[in-house]
Amino acid sequence: MSDLSMNDIKFLPGVGPKRAELLNKELGIYSYEDLLYYIPYKYIDRSHTYTIREVTGTMPYIQLRGKIMRYETQGEGRKRRLTALFADDTGTIELVWFKGIKYIEERYQPGREYTLFGRPVLFGNRLNIAHPEIDAVDTEIDGYSGLQPYYTTTEKMRSHFLNSKAIQKIISTLWKIVPRKLPETLPAAVIARAQVIYLGEALYNIHFPPSPDLLRKAQFRLKFEELFYLQLNILRYTRQRRRALDGFPFTVIGEYFNRFYRECLPFELTGAQKRVLKEIRTDVGSGRQMNRLLQGDVGSGKTLVALMAMLMAVDNGYQACLMAPTEILATQHYETLSEMLRPLGVRIELLTGSTRRKEREGIHAGLLSGEVKILIGTHALLEDTVNFANLGFVVIDEQHRFGVEQRSRLWRKNGRPPHVLVMTATPIPRTLAMTLYGDLDVSVIDELPPGRKPVTTIHRYDNQRGELYAAIRRQIEQGRQIYIVYPLIQESEKIDLKNLEEGFRQIREVFPEYVVCMVHGKMKPAEKEAEMQRFVSGEAHIMVATTVIEVGVNVPNATVMVIENAERFGLSQLHQLRGRVGRGADQSYCVLVTSHKLTEDTRKRIEIMTQTNDGFEISEADLQLRGPGDMEGTQQSGIAFDLRVANIAKDGQILQLARDIAGEVLDADPDLTTPDNYVLSRRLEKLFRRKIDFSRIS
Repeated sequence: MSDLSMNDIKFLPGVGPKRAELLNKELGIYSYEDLLYYIPYKYIDRSHTYTIREVTGTMPYIQLRGKIMRYETQGEGRKRRLTALFADDTGTIELVWFKGIKYIEERYQPGREYTLFGRPVLFGNRLNIAHPEIDAVDTEIDGYSGLQPYYTTTEKMRSHFLNSKAIQKIISTLWKIVPRKLPETLPAAVIARAQVIYLGEALYNIHFPPSPDLLRKAQFRLKFEELFYLQLNILRYTRQRRRALDGFPFTVIGEYFNRFYRECLPFELTGAQKRVLKEIRTDVGSGRQMNRLLQGDVGSGKTLVALMAMLMAVDNGYQACLMAPTEILATQHYETLSEMLRPLGVRIELLTGSTRRKEREGIHAGLLSGEVKILIGTHALLEDTVNFANLGFVVIDEQHRFGVEQRSRLWRKNGRPPHVLVMTATPIPRTLAMTLYGDLDVSVIDELPPGRKPVTTIHRYDNQRGELYAAIRRQIEQGRQIYIVYPLIQESEKIDLKNLEEGFRQIREVFPEYVVCMVHGKMKPAEKEAEMQRFVSGEAHIMVATTVIEVGVNVPNATVMVIENAERFGLSQLHQLRGRVGRGADQSYCVLVTSHKLTEDTRKRIEIMTQTNDGFEISEADLQLRGPGDMEGTQQSGIAFDLRVANIAKDGQILQLARDIAGEVLDADPDLTTPDNYVLSRRLEKLFRRKIDFSRIS
């Protein structure tokens, strides 16, 4: 295909310099190859042309052929609309436009024959079609197939007469120049193993499918190829890294680990925790650098696993550190781990932006001498003044809150990369994890520690507050604490803050006998910290907050989480917020409060939340509902190029097949040097001209 990528689109008949400039700027199409890979976003069966006599107001989209008889403009200003009478041999139907009136009148002349496509609606007693698609009858294009492709176009393109039909025509011209048998981008063995059709056949049928079956085969081929190269790239990097990067060998499981296991464990480890510890033990003992992602719901015991992994490092004469995204979370980790480690006498320190200079100097000296064995901190750990004697193990909590380059600074402190354990409580669907974190080995804790009861989730409407407040009062009387969370979204920040403050006032009026505190992201850090502390210490009974509490506060005594305007939160965020309760042994509740007016999607989200506590089930549903680009915490995603045909949310099986075959190819030829695989190394190089190899940095 290299020759087609060298052919400038402006030289294609029917394009020329002006259209080429539009295609460049609006769609990023520069070459013949770009145009071939500009895939339709939908197909509509237009094999049947109806007569106007057959049309009813209950039909879906239909196609008509006839002439515009006359135009008429009605109304003034914003209420102005254009109507047209459209006729064929059997009758007439009204067409209506509310915008682009001048363009329509200039473009479509009365008396000429047009093909029209739209949805008929009965308005009063008259049938009309609003904003129909209209095209001059084009026997060449209209005769191609029953399945009409639709291409994404922009307002600017359409105003220059470059609509979907015009793009289809340009592609049709291209196929007259380009041979149907295009050079292959996959080796014969991969084509046979995946049972896909040839590239030329796939690209032709994706634009001009004669049947739904051939369209499916074309889509399968192009989706497979896209995901195959994505996985081949990830797996190749991962394997190269494993071969090239030596890790610190942790050869012993020593006194600290064993004593902690025998004397300090707060409860018996779950089967899932034991399994993950074994996986980590195998990695750190292999002589290769570990890069592992640890996924588990809030409260599943990830921190305990991380602590035991850090003790493996200490037993082997290395230091360990844990980096958390916020001061409050770092402080909580420090307090929890210090308490657990007290009987062992392991020196553990906390370093955040608030650490005083004198304490800081003592910590720096302890790190250089090796006396400080475990360091907990925030971004402060990345400062150039923080140096270790022998850093061998790094734990990163909630990794999506740290940029890749920031994380890379941690392992440069040692000259040799430490073992890396990345923890996240945002469950990532398997298909997304294979793509975003494909270079990390994934461990999952899918059991809750003994004694933990699943949180009961309830949906209530705005008008059921009386009943809700009575339930809250009963919980506080039993000595429990309550979270009430309001959305704070950038686009509507001012209104949201008003709602939060209004809610705060209302709660204080309803519960005058109790202490109510308020926290939001716009407060100064010291104020926020002080208010949070009032809740953590138990002085405040109710905390009214925005999502700043999503990652952070651990209050086992808080048993109720009320989420106001729950319809405005995504599934993953609702699940994260719910994880703030249920930290103790008491039964906890999450109440989703919404208005009565809910969209179909929102209803589904609320239903899923009330039916399951399984983070992975929720994240799969979230991916299906919202698509991969919108998943919380994955904006810095590792998808190296935009997917043109494949959809990670819907094409999990194809992704798995692509990964399996990519693995088989690399097992047989790790460096892709055989003649058969020459096509793969060349294509990879073309697709992934990347700036920097981040695959070595968790």
